[in-house]
Amino acid sequence: MKLFSRAILLTSALLSNQAFATDFEFTPFIGYTYSDDVASDLGGDKLSMSNDTNYGFAFAWQDGPNGQGMILINRVSHNFTSDLDNSNHSLDITYAHFNGVAMFRQANYITTVSLGLGGAYFDVNSNSKLYPSFTAAIGSRYEISKNLAFVTEIRTYASLTDKADKLFCQNSQCTAQFSSAVWLETNVSVGFAYKW
Repeated sequence: MKLFSRAILLTSALLSNQAFATDFEFTPFIGYTYSDDVASDLGGDKLSMSNDTNYGFAFAWQDGPNGQGMILINRVSHNFTSDLDNSNHSLDITYAHFNGVAMFRQANYITTVSLGLGGAYFDVNSNSKLYPSFTAAIGSRYEISKNLAFVTEIRTYASLTDKADKLFCQNSQCTAQFSSAVWLETNVSVGFAYKW
């Protein structure tokens, strides 16, 4: 929640300063996330992580005729079953990224390419940790009107994790561990962008 609050405050500061841009945009979106699996703490076997619905929003400002700056917030909740006791556990991830967006226009249709840096906040069994994260996306925008566009996007997140982290542990009992040093997720999203 602290990360979310800081992102909102930063966005408010950017939106209140007209020197940064002339056009602003708000985009709520929803989609589906395909996730990496985790490893069993008992022997390194893979534990299947559920693929789930993601939702979020983006604040953007025009940075030239063919580019945008963007603050992106995205959230997804996953589930997995531990082979330690066959119990179900949840993994909640909140992504917050600063992005640059290149726009390639063809009449009312725009192709977008986006790169960003930020953080991924992982929450498991009341344990939490913030990891550095990179994101890349390709998408499309269809302008319904001057102020409204239908947006589609395929986005990948790569977060630098640590296999030795005790994120999945309570006391001395661990339900899982990261299977590699990079956590990958890909989501497909749709939304509507409103410009003012």
